[in-house]
Amino acid sequence: MADTEPVLTPPGTPAAEAATASAIPPSRMALLFMVMLVTAAGNTAMQSVMPSIGTALKVADVWISLAYSWSALLWVVCAPFWARRSDQRGRKAMMALGLSGFITSFVLCGAALWAGLAGWMTAFWTLALFAAARSLYGGFGSAAPPAVQAYVASRTPRAQRTQALSLIASSFGLGTVIGPALAPLMVVPFLGLGLTGPFLCFAAIGLVALVLLRLRLPDDIPQFAARGSPAPYASASGAPADPEAEATESEAAGEPPRLTWRDPRLRPWVFAGLVGGHAQAMVQGIAGFLVLDRLGLRATPDAGAGPIGIVLMSGAIATLLAQWGLIPRFDLGPRAATLWGITAAAIGTMILAVAGDLHLIALGYAIASLGFGLFRPGTTAGTSLAVTRAEQGQASGIVASLAGASYIYAPALGVWLYGHSDYLGFGLIVALCLIVLVHGWLRLQADRELTRS
Repeated sequence: MADTEPVLTPPGTPAAEAATASAIPPSRMALLFMVMLVTAAGNTAMQSVMPSIGTALKVADVWISLAYSWSALLWVVCAPFWARRSDQRGRKAMMALGLSGFITSFVLCGAALWAGLAGWMTAFWTLALFAAARSLYGGFGSAAPPAVQAYVASRTPRAQRTQALSLIASSFGLGTVIGPALAPLMVVPFLGLGLTGPFLCFAAIGLVALVLLRLRLPDDIPQFAARGSPAPYASASGAPADPEAEATESEAAGEPPRLTWRDPRLRPWVFAGLVGGHAQAMVQGIAGFLVLDRLGLRATPDAGAGPIGIVLMSGAIATLLAQWGLIPRFDLGPRAATLWGITAAAIGTMILAVAGDLHLIALGYAIASLGFGLFRPGTTAGTSLAVTRAEQGQASGIVASLAGASYIYAPALGVWLYGHSDYLGFGLIVALCLIVLVHGWLRLQADRELTRS
């Protein structure tokens, strides 16, 4: 049986701050990295084959995008709930629940799509069952990311949190390299799985990850179950400058008030994350269909998985460059990463809008992905640093909920506009990026204030 991880020092004290810098051994960080990587790889592999599956089923592109909407809505609703549960039940339990939701969802999604492609069901019922099975990921898979983020955020000092969260975010980036790279290899017609092969293969990989998590990560006692005083607030955030002197009774007891999206400390970061997240979701929603159209592959959808995978891989590699290279190399804080990232995303989107061959499509998508690879960790770290250490579980739930909110309707809207006019879809994405740039320049808190211990 896994040992129990005790809390030895009150959060917010100098001893706790010093301990958190080395509180996550490399072996445990590898497990956390693996949890995020498996889900990211599986979801990106799915994205690389779904445009071809939709074409084979002879359904409009927008319906493929809408099939994700219910799952994304459930993610928005459930992620904060699971984040609060992780404060009460421990992070490991929520990570295991999230992986279980991922595995079950992928098995059922693959089965529904296989039945539809085999002609056992109509396209309508195939997509309906796919959407229902996908909702398991939105409802239960949403438990894992906030638990991982809270685990890391509560164990790293403020000045290092952007880099630590960027490392976790980069697991998504690495997963989005691995997913499209493996997806074409998992399309195995001789086994009868065809385009649904990646679903069942990644479900099996997720099962391995779940077993390792259960065996190797110690059970954790929640860090903030009525233990000590909270960590200092970021100054100029609207919170007291001296939390030791001005903390509320509930905070002093280790029970922080419930956070909402409307909290004045979080509001600027929430707005930036939500609007920029919609832009990112639209780019990702359009990319696969763009490849099929610009390369003339609509008549041969099975041949589309390879080129789509190449484009998604180029974006994933660029995301890794941002999160593993640029952020630590230039020591970018949350505001700088957000502003530089959204600017690069707008430039990449404009290139993507005029791209006519695989090389230029991959280049535009890579630049846009590099930008979003800076933007996402920037807003995530900004949200984390805007609140106390005791509120990290709730803050991570808000971040995960924002990510889900971006995918409720934005991909379908982007695909619908793209279907009417290439420039309508891409024009809206660029406009959203510019809104975030202006808002961030005027409203986001300076990095030197956010990272002040």
